[in-house]
Amino acid sequence: MTAARSHDGPGPLRRAGRATGRALRSPFTGTARGIRKATHAHGAGESGLGKLIELHAVNGAGDVMITVALASTVFFSVPTDEARGRVALYLAITMAPFTLLAPVIGPLLDRLPHGRRAAMAGAMLARALLALTMSGAVATGGLELYPAALGVLVSSKAYGVVRSAVVPRLLPPKFSLVKANSRVTLAGLLATGVAAPIGAGLQTIGSAWPLYGACAIFIAGTFLAFSLPHKVDSAKGERRARLIDPHGEEPVPPPAPKPSGLRKDGLRKDGLRRNGGKPAKERPPGLRSVGGSVFHGLQANASHRALSGFLIFFLAFLLREHPMAGQSAAVSLAIVGVSAGVGNACGTAVGAWLRARGPEVIIATVLGLALGTAVLAAVFFSTAAVAALGAVAGFTQALSKLSLDAMIQRDVPEEVRTSAFARSETLLQMAWVVGGGIGIALPLNAVLGMSVAAGILALGAATSVRGLLGAARRGTPHPRVA
Repeated sequence: MTAARSHDGPGPLRRAGRATGRALRSPFTGTARGIRKATHAHGAGESGLGKLIELHAVNGAGDVMITVALASTVFFSVPTDEARGRVALYLAITMAPFTLLAPVIGPLLDRLPHGRRAAMAGAMLARALLALTMSGAVATGGLELYPAALGVLVSSKAYGVVRSAVVPRLLPPKFSLVKANSRVTLAGLLATGVAAPIGAGLQTIGSAWPLYGACAIFIAGTFLAFSLPHKVDSAKGERRARLIDPHGEEPVPPPAPKPSGLRKDGLRKDGLRRNGGKPAKERPPGLRSVGGSVFHGLQANASHRALSGFLIFFLAFLLREHPMAGQSAAVSLAIVGVSAGVGNACGTAVGAWLRARGPEVIIATVLGLALGTAVLAAVFFSTAAVAALGAVAGFTQALSKLSLDAMIQRDVPEEVRTSAFARSETLLQMAWVVGGGIGIALPLNAVLGMSVAAGILALGAATSVRGLLGAARRGTPHPRVA
C-alpha cells in the first residue's frame, strides 16, 4: 500500500505547499515578465536597447537611495542655518572639484571606445564600494563623507556620458533616437519613483540602510552592464568631436588621397608634407561646425539644466524655512518634487509622441513656456505657483533634451556622433552645477529667487531662441528624425 501510494504523486500537503509557493511568486514573476515585455518591445530586445533600459532603471534606483541617505544626514537632521552650511560645504567639496573634472570626463571616455561596457560596470562598482564607505560616516556627517560623495557624483556622471554614447549603437530598426532616449529616461524616472519610498523606509531602520540598499543595487548593475551586446564596445567609424569650432562652418571631408604628386600648398596628393613625410593634420568637426541648430539647442538646454540645479537647492531651503500653507517642510518639498517628477515623465512621453518634428521650434517653445511660468511665479508667488513651476520645469527640461538629442542625431556626422553626446552631456552637467551654486548662495527671499529663475531662462532665451527659429525657417539639408 505504501509503495503504491508513493507512485500516485505528491501528497495533499506537498501539493498545497507548491500551490502556495506559486501564488506567492506569481505577483513578482508576473511583474518581472511585464517589465521585460515592456522594455523589450518593438525590437528593443533584439537590438540590446532593452537591457540598457533595465540598466538605467537600476542606475536611477541606486542613485536615489544615496540621495535619500545624504539628504537625511546633510539636510534634515540639523537646524536650517547649520544645514545651509553643510550643503554649502557639500557643494564646495563635491561640486567645485566636479566642475574641474567634468570637462575631462568626456575626452577621457573618448579614449575608451572599446571598453564602454567595462566603463559602465566600473561606474556601478565604484558607487557600490563608495556607498559602503559612506555608510560608516553617514550617521555622524563627518568630513570623510564628502570625498566619497564626490566619487559617487563623478561615477554617476561618467555613467551618464557613456550611456548617452551607447544609445545610438543600440537603436532597433526604424527606431528614432528621441524615442529610444524617451524609453531609457522614463525607465529611470519610474525606478526612482519606486525606490524613493523604499529608501525612506530603510532610513527609518537606520541611517546606513539606504546605502546598503544602494550597494546591493549597484552590484547588480555591475553584472547587468556586462550583459549588454558586444557592439556597444565597437568604435568603428568614430572620431572625437570638439565642443566649439570658432569658424562655425560645416566641415568638408578631406579629399581622397592620391598616390603621388605635389599640390601648390606644399602637400603631396597623398596628404604628406614634402619635408618630413608627416600626414597633414585634419581638424575634427565640432558641435558648432555642424550647424547653428545644435549649438543653440545646447545653449537653451544649458539654461534648463541651470534652472533645475537652482530650484533644487533654493527651494529646498526656502520651503524648509517657509513651508507651504498648512504643510510641513517635508510635505512641501515632497509636493514640489513629485510635481517636477510628474512633469519630467510627461515631457518624456510627449517627446516620444511628437517624434521630434521641428525640434528647433519645440526647444524655443518650451523655453518660452518655462520663462513665462517663472515670471508668473515671481509676480504671484504662492504654493500653487511653486508647484506649477516645478512641474513646468520638469516638463520643459525633458522635452528640450529629447529635441536636442534628435538634432544631434540629425545634424552630427555619424563618425563623431558618439563623442558629441559625451561632450554635450558634460556641458549640461556643468550648467547644473552653476545653477546649484547660485541657489545655495542666494538669500531666502521667494520673489528674489523666482526672479533669478526667470533671469536664468531669459539669458538662455536671449542667446538661443533667435538662432533656433532662424534655423527652423532656413530648414536643414538633413532629413528629419522619424
